[in-house]
Amino acid sequence: MVTTGFSKPYVAKYANEGSTVTYSEGMPLGRGVNLNLEVEAADDNNFYADNVIAETESGKFVRGSATITVDGLSNDAATLIFGLPEPESVQVSEAPVEMQGYGEALNPPYVGYGCVRRTQHNGKVEFWPVILPKIKFAVPSEEMATQEENIEWQTQELSASIE
Repeated sequence: MVTTGFSKPYVAKYANEGSTVTYSEGMPLGRGVNLNLEVEAADDNNFYADNVIAETESGKFVRGSATITVDGLSNDAATLIFGLPEPESVQVSEAPVEMQGYGEALNPPYVGYGCVRRTQHNGKVEFWPVILPKIKFAVPSEEMATQEENIEWQTQELSASIE
């Protein structure tokens, strides 16, 4: 089976109360361009008897990271994944403008993440959900270039730690 596509990245606010996990305020993260997952697992724990492996406990998930490229975040998605404070109204000339700040109040929360992986096997196209139940996004760097004769398509690369 080969992967032939990535689409529909979604996020939702994560919360847990005791052993109950809930998600709220789900929304599109942006239009999906690329997803790169790096996962680290502990080594298998082997038990030996009669000089051979008699039992094995498979290595458990330790940590992971995700790099998700989207065509751009809406203000709502950025507010959710970065924990941005509420916008403030600022007077510019005669018109008030809503300003979204990244200041000291920035507090990225845990969110749930999901997307769709398109695959093909023996000529048959299938779609599979990819779900990361608990991740935290890092505040991204920004790169912008002016438009010239040909458009340089600019996307937004987001990094997240997987818990």
